[in-house]
Amino acid sequence: MRNHPAVVLVAVLLSTISLPASLTGASVALPEIGRDLDAGLAGVQWVVNGYNATFASFMLATGALADLFGRRRVFATGVAIFAGAGLAASVATGIVLLDLLRALAGVGAAAAATSASAILAATFTGRARARVFSLFGTTIGVGLAFGPSVAGLLIDAFGWRAVFAGPALAGLVVLALTPLLPESRQPHAGRIDWPGTVTFTAALLLLIFGFVQGPETGWSDPVIVAAFVAALVLLVAFVVVERRRHDPMFDLALLASPRFVGICLAAATIVAVLVPLLVYLPSYLTTVVGMSPGAAGATLILLTAPTLVLPLLTGATARLVPPSAVVVTSVAVVAAGAAWATVLAPDSGAAALAGPLLTIGVGVGLSIGLLDAMAIGSVVPHRAATGAGMINTARLASETVAIAVVGAVLASTTGGRLADPGFTGGLRTVLWSMAALALTAAVVTAVLVRRARVRGGPVG
Repeated sequence: MRNHPAVVLVAVLLSTISLPASLTGASVALPEIGRDLDAGLAGVQWVVNGYNATFASFMLATGALADLFGRRRVFATGVAIFAGAGLAASVATGIVLLDLLRALAGVGAAAAATSASAILAATFTGRARARVFSLFGTTIGVGLAFGPSVAGLLIDAFGWRAVFAGPALAGLVVLALTPLLPESRQPHAGRIDWPGTVTFTAALLLLIFGFVQGPETGWSDPVIVAAFVAALVLLVAFVVVERRRHDPMFDLALLASPRFVGICLAAATIVAVLVPLLVYLPSYLTTVVGMSPGAAGATLILLTAPTLVLPLLTGATARLVPPSAVVVTSVAVVAAGAAWATVLAPDSGAAALAGPLLTIGVGVGLSIGLLDAMAIGSVVPHRAATGAGMINTARLASETVAIAVVGAVLASTTGGRLADPGFTGGLRTVLWSMAALALTAAVVTAVLVRRARVRGGPVG
């Protein structure tokens, strides 16, 4: 059974579905965690923000480690860290320990995610590879789509700790299969960009820290001001470091392509709307509307179900309509859905939210897969991997910052309680802001893609 394609596929897909489910599933548990551990909003937010921040920050670095030391070895290490941190989180008795374990789980998730795609590429070729990567993308969508609903059922049956134990147990199954996976590494792997990794990670964490702690300690607090200033300095340092490196992990030269920038902007905007809603809508539905965690998770299927169906239709649509038009339309549809969702009220049920949530989901579903293909197609072939890494980093960094910003707005409007009075009004403000952001991004993306058509050709 060693190196058997079916075993490789099962191991990779099982890990792949667990990683996004751990993010969206944890969001359903936040109110229960806050009550059980007697934690304030800032501490509870780190359960999601810590995981996402380290996941985003370590993607490119762990990819380089996999090329250098072997994909199977880094995959097994990542899964072991993810599973171990998840099991420990399921028995944590304090919010600080839980937050630290979630940040550690994010590092493991980054290592597992980057290695998983490389293992698939080394195992499958030709048409089989295309089918497998299509299934790989669908699996990620399934994890995002059903993470909240499965988590809600787990919480109703076993309590919030099961939200962390479930993905961890799946990780242990994957870990048992890793000795059967093939080993591979890049023949001429480059060095790890540690200066870039450190400056990017530190800047992102300090930025998140400022937004999460700001509402609690005050925006003028010297620590918060220092965090934002340090984040800005580190971002500038990151740009300087990456421009001077011969083999940067984030190739800023690709940003000279208007088409590539437009695609990254569209991808970042879409997740900046989708993921914060996946994180904070469950809290609204349970604390304000009065739904059970299971019902709240089921309601969010309205938001995520289109992401499972529409990618299958987008390929056919793109043959009839220019892909850039599909992308611009998808961002505009997300904007329309966010504006429509402002009708929410304390007596809103699943029926009242069905239209807005499905609309946002349709916008997201239209772009899945297409954006990645366009990003890779907009650069020359030898930079394809770099382009893919940059659009994924843009997505993860955008959703991480968006979660923190939305959390800061809601913490300010609710006095740190995530309850009415203040929650409904705060969420409406967030939704109007999301609608404006997405509409602006749709216009800018259309302009950038149009400029790219005038120039012609991928960036070199």
